[in-house]
Amino acid sequence: MTRQDPSKVEVIAPNLKHRLSGVTATVYALVPIQAKEIEIAALGPALPPGIPQIRLRDLPALPRGRPIVWHARRNIEMIAGLALRVFLGGRLKLLFTSASQRHHTRLTRALIARMDWVIAVSDKSAEYLSVPHQVVRHGIDTRRFHPAHDRAALRRRLRLEENAVIVGCFGRIRAQKGTGDFVDAMLQLMQTRKDVHAIAMGGVVGHEDYVRELKTRITRAGLGERLRIMPEVPVDNMPDWYAALDLYVAPQRWEGFGLTVLEAMSSGVPVVATGVGAFEELLDKGRMGTLVEPGDVPSLAAAIAPILDDPQNRLRLGAEARSYVEARFAIEGEAQALVDVYRRLLAKP
Repeated sequence: MTRQDPSKVEVIAPNLKHRLSGVTATVYALVPIQAKEIEIAALGPALPPGIPQIRLRDLPALPRGRPIVWHARRNIEMIAGLALRVFLGGRLKLLFTSASQRHHTRLTRALIARMDWVIAVSDKSAEYLSVPHQVVRHGIDTRRFHPAHDRAALRRRLRLEENAVIVGCFGRIRAQKGTGDFVDAMLQLMQTRKDVHAIAMGGVVGHEDYVRELKTRITRAGLGERLRIMPEVPVDNMPDWYAALDLYVAPQRWEGFGLTVLEAMSSGVPVVATGVGAFEELLDKGRMGTLVEPGDVPSLAAAIAPILDDPQNRLRLGAEARSYVEARFAIEGEAQALVDVYRRLLAKP
């Protein structure tokens, strides 16, 4: 553990949930980069090594004579920040990042109204905010997520078929995330494409019956060896799984932002996605990837098919995706924009 001296901390980035999510991935990726510019520490359960962090029992040792920024990304973290401000007084500056693309609940609106600064991660999420805000889009660590140097060796290590065309869909497995639409599209396409394999990977807690039903459909189609539903892997292992793919599919029916699309593109993998979340912004209205309507399995399959059937086009699309992310969505830009916000808050009386 990289423990920070609490007396020097200027910014706290809480991650108060065990479950792997886009918020978790964002905190894990940003904090080490931001720590080069400002005294920032993550706070939460089961933080991985290498991330500057403090513990709950360190909070009484926070400095009393200067402001500190608390950067919340969930309701529970806004509530915790408001409680901590009672302890620290007005010196605690509360910042909230909103990724939601739906109308906030009354509780969330009340919490947001008490923040000192609000950030939206996309133009769409900004439309659901009724308070002054700033748009700072997520970035991706292009050094962690990069094309495989030797994909055959990587696939051997991951126990994947070396010569297959592999399609991936990563994230929580549930109807809202479109996992069933992905499975149905791949069941249709794989019947006549014997070299195609597919992986749906992610957490299933609370949706075990849904997963069992999907596995039953796969087994009945006789594709249990080629279409796999896998449990989530540690966040540090995810870059390898993206780099092993030929195509990434984001079939969500609802999404807040959709960081997995950037992770795939940064790994040199072409993308087919639904037009939800920030996908239209990330894919430049479809110029950098194929967009389809959510819940439309025939259209999803029709968008995937030509990419499966044209290996040269897959390579071209993947190379373009990587260059695009490097130019537009490198995480250093997001990190610096947030550090600028932190400094403005720290300078406010």
